[in-house]
Amino acid sequence: MKEKKIKVDYMARVEGEAALNITVSNGKIENLKLNIFEPARFFESFLIGRKFDEIPELVARICGICPVSHMLTAIQALEDAMEIVPSGETMRLRKLLALSQWIQSHTLHTYMLAIPDYFGYESVLSMIPEHRELVEQALRLKRLGNDLTVAIGGREVHPVTPVIGGFTHVPPRDVVKDLLKRFREARKDAQNMVEITTQIKLPDFTRDIEYLALTSPPQEYPVISGMLASNKGLKFKKEDYRKHIHEVHVPHSNALHSYVIGRSSFMVGPLARVNLNYSLLAGEARRAAENNGLKFPYMNPFYSIPARAVEVLHSIETCIDLLEDLKLKADQPSITPKEGTGAGVGEAPRGLLYHWYKINNKGEIVEADIVSPTAHNAFNIEKDLEEYLPQIISLPEEEMQLRCEMLVRAYDPCFSCSAHFLKINKRES
Repeated sequence: MKEKKIKVDYMARVEGEAALNITVSNGKIENLKLNIFEPARFFESFLIGRKFDEIPELVARICGICPVSHMLTAIQALEDAMEIVPSGETMRLRKLLALSQWIQSHTLHTYMLAIPDYFGYESVLSMIPEHRELVEQALRLKRLGNDLTVAIGGREVHPVTPVIGGFTHVPPRDVVKDLLKRFREARKDAQNMVEITTQIKLPDFTRDIEYLALTSPPQEYPVISGMLASNKGLKFKKEDYRKHIHEVHVPHSNALHSYVIGRSSFMVGPLARVNLNYSLLAGEARRAAENNGLKFPYMNPFYSIPARAVEVLHSIETCIDLLEDLKLKADQPSITPKEGTGAGVGEAPRGLLYHWYKINNKGEIVEADIVSPTAHNAFNIEKDLEEYLPQIISLPEEEMQLRCEMLVRAYDPCFSCSAHFLKINKRES
């Protein structure tokens, strides 16, 4: 019996800590485990007993890459619990803030984490001598996203202006005018990003995957609200999330595995969003996709990379429209806490994010449930690897290991955010 073991002790160019262990016997996979060994952080537990208005800033600390997503989704859930309806201007500002994060995160992943694999470099730093213009393009887009976060949210990481019911401050008109100019100039960089990601040779791998994402009302690409839907016929409201999505603890990982009740794993993220909502993309984004030969939907997880580029161009076009329409009025209503439960759903850069809270009549958190995009994706990544590995089993071991890492990186996972709960088996004598 010929046995081969593939072991990646620490996965590079991903957020958080994870290892990949694979055992192959006589050409067949005997064992495959994506071991997310990032310590469980018990997000929900540290919120119990806190006042409702503390929650948005606390949950923003869950992630340094996606603080906006956690903050806005928590606010949505708390508003739902207390029956607060935000104004149209507040929703425009929130969408700008969310899109600023898409631009930052998608650009960072595409150029810094994914493209080095396809260009044959160990890191983006190694690319600078031969691809300086490409790296400078990435830095411009990243800076634009960061500056929009500052303008709307008050600072680059862990924003301070979004509050339940509105915002404490809005950007000055001259800042908005300058951002509009820069966003119009950024169209070319974003179009180039789509072109670059379609020129790289992506692995030929398809699987019958269930894609789950928000779907919004007509003519609106989903960002911070909407129904949940999949390509397999699911469609439900945010308050029914736990009627359709469950989690299970697996012994080899600190991240729970999410699954559709009665079915199996599913994928969230930019590819799921584009596959399900392609017709709602901004016209320029659709044209760039079509001009570069992209034909969504794709059942290949590696196509998350060009999907991110398409979403960056969509984000820039949408931000231009939103910035032109801002009234620059800050809503900050006085809130009297009330007992209730509320759910929030949003599309973080990496995919669907879910927050749910139960509040007592003192405005204190009694229960909390938070599921991040990578917690949604962890099970599906394992399923992908199980089907992908037999296709590359004949490659040299080092190349096979790299291909597996590239598949995991295509999801742009944040393993730190996925380890939100750890089952403890207590035994008493």
